[in-house]
Amino acid sequence: MENTSAHNPTLTEAADAFLSNLPPEERVKTQAEISKFARWLGLSRQVKDVSPVDVASYGEHIIPSAVKPLRSFLTYIRKKRFSSINLAPHLRAKKTSSKTVAVRQSGQVQATLTAQGYAKLEKELANLKNQRSQVIDEIQKAAADKDFRENAPLAAARERKAYSEGRIKEIESILNRAQIVGEDQDTSKAKFGDTVVLRDLSSGKESSYTLVDPREANPAKGKLSVASPLGKAILDKEKGQTVEVIAPAGTFCCRIEDILALSTERKASPQ
Repeated sequence: MENTSAHNPTLTEAADAFLSNLPPEERVKTQAEISKFARWLGLSRQVKDVSPVDVASYGEHIIPSAVKPLRSFLTYIRKKRFSSINLAPHLRAKKTSSKTVAVRQSGQVQATLTAQGYAKLEKELANLKNQRSQVIDEIQKAAADKDFRENAPLAAARERKAYSEGRIKEIESILNRAQIVGEDQDTSKAKFGDTVVLRDLSSGKESSYTLVDPREANPAKGKLSVASPLGKAILDKEKGQTVEVIAPAGTFCCRIEDILALSTERKASPQ
């Protein structure tokens, strides 16, 4: 099943090719994580367009057990030369400290969100609640296998349930305490909610990102976390400045070409 569009495949094509080469048991364990990764970045997106920023940001949204299968997939992409970049080292699950867990459990989560980000979290919350019965069914079906010693589907279903319930509580807490970012901000410096146009000085490639709360981040859709290496580097910087970004797998430089406020962006691209 190695028909991958003459070495210029989409994420869907690359994922299908990778999974087809795995043994059946390993494929079952891996498929869900690979599919989520591809959906998050865009199923029809070409692999060559996936950047280290995309991968590093996705790592902020996954649990540690998802890292190994995804790194295997990213290593496969590099081995097949679908990408000129070794993306695997950029994937790291976000570590949650005991202090962070305590804050989440006590409901003291504060976030500054765009109106779009707030609506997106509301939608995610509704979807997670709707999936509760499906997850319970998966656990019951997996539990029907009496050999609990090597029941990977059961362990995966339980982990998914624990993650979903934790995520539901986290989103509810965020929405209850969230502040919505205002419009017409000063654009002399890059601030939360601004769209920043960047040029990678090594490749010359130009990209634009909107600076958002980590809970709203999705670089594949132009939403960059202010807590990410790139977000931290450009926050409060001015147009024309060159910034050095220290990423998990190395350092790169980019220049801020332009800064657009929320209202300016909407006028330029009416919905």
